[in-house]
Amino acid sequence: MTQQKANIHLTNWEIVSVNPSDKQWSWKTLFCFWGNSVQSIIGFSLIASLYLVYDLNFLVVLTGSLIGSLFVYFLCNLIGKPSQRHGIPFPVLLRTSFGIKGAKYVSLLRGLVGIFMFGVQTFFISKSLGYLIRIALHSYDQSMLDKEIFLTFFFAMNIIDWSAFFLALIIQVFLFSKGHNFNKSFINFSALFVYLGLVIFLIIVLSEYAVSISNSFKSLLVFENIFSKNYFFPIISIAGTIFAYFSIVIVNFGDFSRYVKNERELNIGNLSLLFNLVIFSFFSVLIVMGSDIVLKNNLIEIDRILTNPTDIIGKFNNTFLTIIVIFFILFASASTNLIANYVPTQNSLLNFFPKSLNLKKTAIVIAFIGLIIGASWTPILSQIGILSIVDTIGSFFGPIFGIIITDYYLINKTKINNKDLYSSDHEGSYFFSNGWHIKGIYALIIGFIFSASTIWNINMNFLQSYSWLIGASMSSITYYLLVSKQTKYD
Repeated sequence: MTQQKANIHLTNWEIVSVNPSDKQWSWKTLFCFWGNSVQSIIGFSLIASLYLVYDLNFLVVLTGSLIGSLFVYFLCNLIGKPSQRHGIPFPVLLRTSFGIKGAKYVSLLRGLVGIFMFGVQTFFISKSLGYLIRIALHSYDQSMLDKEIFLTFFFAMNIIDWSAFFLALIIQVFLFSKGHNFNKSFINFSALFVYLGLVIFLIIVLSEYAVSISNSFKSLLVFENIFSKNYFFPIISIAGTIFAYFSIVIVNFGDFSRYVKNERELNIGNLSLLFNLVIFSFFSVLIVMGSDIVLKNNLIEIDRILTNPTDIIGKFNNTFLTIIVIFFILFASASTNLIANYVPTQNSLLNFFPKSLNLKKTAIVIAFIGLIIGASWTPILSQIGILSIVDTIGSFFGPIFGIIITDYYLINKTKINNKDLYSSDHEGSYFFSNGWHIKGIYALIIGFIFSASTIWNINMNFLQSYSWLIGASMSSITYYLLVSKQTKYD
């Protein structure tokens, strides 16, 4: 088999090394990237909940959040640099540690989690879209929703729900399959658009009760000494929670960093995670507390402080505000879906079937599987504890990270042979044993055992927030001990 023929089975246009002239991402793009990563319904609820759980001790929560995000910043710089320097996506980078064949199956693990969460996230996006459709129908005819056609359910969804789900799925897949240039534009627009939405929402919330909200907000914020030993474990717990939230993005960050102009832009851009977290935290807490005050002043009985933006807006008797907020929620959710789920799945599938798949064909595969998962969520998947299985597969992510970093920085001293990444020549640097780096697989399994044990062993559940780090550490140590005497570059 010739070198040229061998390469056909290892690459296509979408996963080749990015030409330096095509690296157009700056720190501004990464600012928007991290903005999108933070700006989700889950992120909003998580941040607001942390402040409530810790009695709004502003400094404790902020310190823990910044420590967690600093760790994310450090790790993203580590895993982002090889992809930035060599222009390669995450699945191709895996070939350096697991072999050209082993990398296919390892990257598929990320793709499985990504495509599952894409389907689930699309289902929840369709709920917001369905709400808009119901508002439109009710405005047209108040009795419209009482018609039999809208009261007939199939797989726990009626015709509105199905229409909204198909629409959400088709729009996302159509837009996201256009390539990285469009993805860049969408990320930039969405981040700024959502921040605009938060400003509008905040202004509307503050407009009627500005004085009382600001006074109550000030009184609720606690600025106690964070150096007290009583705050050590809360700070560590918060840091672990924030890290766990971003951990899924870390391992395949190379899918995006390969488009960054240079390392300086990468370092500055990743630092913007901290600024996005602070900005978004401010909006989240102020909106949650302000909404609580507004609702109670309007004699609306709520037995707890609402932290989910969809729950909050549902309590406001303001159709205009509801429509505006839902639009912003849709953009925030879709952009998060793009970054965390669609692109990783897309690159994993392209790496697994490089000869037969392209962007459009990959989009069809993602749409089909996403349809099955989303449609099955309420009646089937949500009832059988499927998230535990997803978390278990996710237990591989930390170990994968640990192996990549150890291999790149400690074993091969930042050297990568780009040519051999796309070669199945038996003499190639990454052919190893018939395309598999067995020592890398051994290290992966060891790290997985430690990581997954925090999920399945009830005595170790208290370490679950740190499962990613535990798995990464154990696989890193194991890989180094197994491979340190072996070199790829003689």
